[in-house]
Amino acid sequence: MTSPDQAAVCLDVGSTWTKAVLVRPNGALAGFAEHPTTTGDVLAGMDAAVRAVSAANPAGEPEVLACSSAGGGLRLAVVGSERLATTEAGHRVACSAGAHVVHVHAGPLTPSDVRVLRGTRPAVVLLVGGADGDDTADLLHNAGRLATARVRYPVVLAGNSAGRDDALALLRATGRTVVACDNVLPRRGEIVPGAARAALAQLYQRHALGGRGPGVAPRFRRMVRVATPDAVGHAAAELARMGALARMGGSGVLVVDVGGATTDVHSARGDGSGLHTVEGDLGVRASAEGVLVEGQAEGVVDPVEADLLGPTVARMASDVDYLPRDPGSAAEDRRIAALAAVVAVRRHLRAHPEAGRDVGLLVLSGGVFRRRDPWGGLAAVESTLRTDPVLASTLAGVPVVVDADFAVAPAGLLAAHGRGAAAEALLRDHLLG
Repeated sequence: MTSPDQAAVCLDVGSTWTKAVLVRPNGALAGFAEHPTTTGDVLAGMDAAVRAVSAANPAGEPEVLACSSAGGGLRLAVVGSERLATTEAGHRVACSAGAHVVHVHAGPLTPSDVRVLRGTRPAVVLLVGGADGDDTADLLHNAGRLATARVRYPVVLAGNSAGRDDALALLRATGRTVVACDNVLPRRGEIVPGAARAALAQLYQRHALGGRGPGVAPRFRRMVRVATPDAVGHAAAELARMGALARMGGSGVLVVDVGGATTDVHSARGDGSGLHTVEGDLGVRASAEGVLVEGQAEGVVDPVEADLLGPTVARMASDVDYLPRDPGSAAEDRRIAALAAVVAVRRHLRAHPEAGRDVGLLVLSGGVFRRRDPWGGLAAVESTLRTDPVLASTLAGVPVVVDADFAVAPAGLLAAHGRGAAAEALLRDHLLG
């Protein structure tokens, strides 16, 4: 627990931007600064943001409380036996677990196949292969190839149960990190992603922090002990606990945090229960192209709009530091954010139907919403959510508030460090006021 009488710099290290706010002991915001997240040495951007915002604190050195999602989405390679089944299994497992599929291989791996896989720079390999009781030859061959290849990515082993123990032994014999779980394809034509998805979500939690280069890791680990999704989850729980929702006509809160590489959805209730999903293929910069792909799959983007927005999302994905400078580009930015929010909330409610009952507040957070709204684009974002045919009944009459002052993640950091009173004041004054 930190000192409640000391000012704090609340630092959120994102995959694109590092944001910092100075918070007085009473929860008042006293300054904001941001800096592009520095890829070679993440600490350089963190230090720059802290220096900039600390200048507003003449009363002494503030304490730094930090969270991070600098790792971005989890890059997933999938290796299996049959192309269609392997592809579908990979996407189903990645959904809501913070991952996105960057490579699919079907059939026995050759040395050249391993080189191709390595070139896609995955963070995790999902190894599947065959229904339970099928021939284990492909599964064991591929496990052996991965075991001896020059790759050190963790492996989620979710293949044919008849070959699981032997595949596990092959991989662990060469020191590979392996998480074994139930078969994703237990019977032909059936995909059961739950166990592998849970394993992937656990790996994402460690990956999300980022900043693990050899020169960075020790100090970074001392400073950053909370992943940004966890900080936002603490803020959602604090909002639900405050009792403000009852006055708004519901008992639950939905917080949607749209980032450059991922979009998180948190649901919380006043009884302390909470749920959380992370979409590693939805974002407004690095994952912008995924928004169009998944928006079309969900039926919220038609082919005409997809063609119109195609060049925009390609630019967003290639220039992650881009900021809109005119009404047209700002409208495109907000449209991509709105689509990411719709798809992410749909997925969250499919995974957790109970989260859609009795919602009293929807909060939109993330850098795209933090900037002030000189061109009126936020009304269009709210309209997109409210008129979505899948979400309309859940959000009917629900107030939508925008985290324009960057209060959500800092409030979650304060709550996580025992500063509940300051967290409550911050949320009340800058979100509910």
